[in-house]
Amino acid sequence: MTNFTPEDLLLYLYKETTAVETVAIEAALKQDWTLREKLEVLKLSMQRLDKITVAPRTEIVLDVLNYAREHSTEKV
Repeated sequence: MTNFTPEDLLLYLYKETTAVETVAIEAALKQDWTLREKLEVLKLSMQRLDKITVAPRTEIVLDVLNYAREHSTEKV
């Protein structure tokens, strides 16, 4: 039985494994419940990452706007 790393499982999830690697991983998944658990954790992580939206805090945006306002009146 081959030991698969989390990186191998990520490649599998993103469909970036070769046909031979895919077959080997799928065979291992049928026999190894800990590998299936690791795969499920990675799937859940992927789903959570897809839902993340990144936006700056309002305070930061206001600081930038205030800085721009203060420095736009200075002579160059």
